[in-house]
Amino acid sequence: MRTKICGITSYEDAMIAIEAGADALGFVFYEESPRYISPCKARDIIKRLPPFVEKVALFVNSDAQVINSYCQEAGATLAQIHFEAPEELYEQLFVPYIKVIRAKEAGDVLKFSDEYRLIDAYSKTYGGSGKRLNLEWFKNIDCSKIVLAGGLDADILCSLKEYGFYGVDVSSGVELSYGKKDAYKVKEFIKNAKQ
Repeated sequence: MRTKICGITSYEDAMIAIEAGADALGFVFYEESPRYISPCKARDIIKRLPPFVEKVALFVNSDAQVINSYCQEAGATLAQIHFEAPEELYEQLFVPYIKVIRAKEAGDVLKFSDEYRLIDAYSKTYGGSGKRLNLEWFKNIDCSKIVLAGGLDADILCSLKEYGFYGVDVSSGVELSYGKKDAYKVKEFIKNAKQ
């Protein structure tokens, strides 16, 4: 499974994740999040990173102009749209994007089933809450285009193998505190995801 470590706020944490084998890093451009980082600070981190790592910018309730300009300023390579945006917004984006489904019930996991999408447990705080999804919802469906998020940690990854998820996205499950990663937890998470 591919791995994304989200809520990166320092170069040191970014490199811990990359050296452990992360495929993607997440930068939260949502000011109400305790993991918020400005596009300028994100750029300072991103410009020092090695190649071939996806730099994902997370947005909540932003318009296309903000998403485009923040991604360009930061050097982000993918926008993660963490809110229910109208189709016109996606048409106006200059950057590749992934839609986020904040699932409240089983039927929600079937939305956008022909696209790669990220499915997170519904929370008022728009992610990073540590809330876990009901895995029963994913039984007997094609999970090959789903990035799973929500309450993940290294220990649960073994039980995910049977579903065939495209990837996993973690934030709170590998933290010492908001926006500060625990190197050991990051390494264990990625190791278990890649086994």
